[in-house]
Amino acid sequence: MNSFLAFIVKSFISVPTTATVWLVSFFAFDQTFLLSSGFALVGGGIAYFGTSAIIKQSFLRKHRLTRKEYQYIERNLKEAKKKLARLNKSLFTVRHIPSLKQRVDLHRVTKKIYRLSKSEPRRFYLAERFYFSHLDSVVELTEKYAFLSSQPKKNSELERSLHETRRVLEELTHTIEKDLHKMLTNDIDDLHFEIDVAKNSNKQANDSAFLDQNRR
Repeated sequence: MNSFLAFIVKSFISVPTTATVWLVSFFAFDQTFLLSSGFALVGGGIAYFGTSAIIKQSFLRKHRLTRKEYQYIERNLKEAKKKLARLNKSLFTVRHIPSLKQRVDLHRVTKKIYRLSKSEPRRFYLAERFYFSHLDSVVELTEKYAFLSSQPKKNSELERSLHETRRVLEELTHTIEKDLHKMLTNDIDDLHFEIDVAKNSNKQANDSAFLDQNRR
């Protein structure tokens, strides 16, 4: 569940619980204001964290993950988020206009992989090569490229190095696009299956309509 939506749900349950406990303690059980407030805070806390545990367990069950697996994925996604921040900073400090589209594409595809892994953590396993190899390579290469391209004076050797780096970055972008495609393979297969089913149903409907027309 989206973290903001989860917070709204937890608040929606814990706030009324807090108010109810306070009112019951103060009026029904004739407790002091301070004691009623204490009971209310405890009750609200139990409701908040209890709801949080239920939401998390439901999330894990939905995505067929154990708590240990989710912690492993979450830990790696936190590391990836830092690397992506470094990557994006480097990508958009470069002033080479002809390579702008390539850099935008790289930003788009890496962001898509991360968002998919975040919303559907089981997909993380389909993108392990991205997280443990390709992301590190592209971050390191982009940072070096950004540093070299920012130098005020460039000789022919530096220009050749920059050109070669752009070429390798383009290849890495294609590789990362393949990582994304691998994450989406099941969805693409499902889509093809649904298309085949729809075509078959449509054909059967047309054949049935044709037979009915001939009978008349």
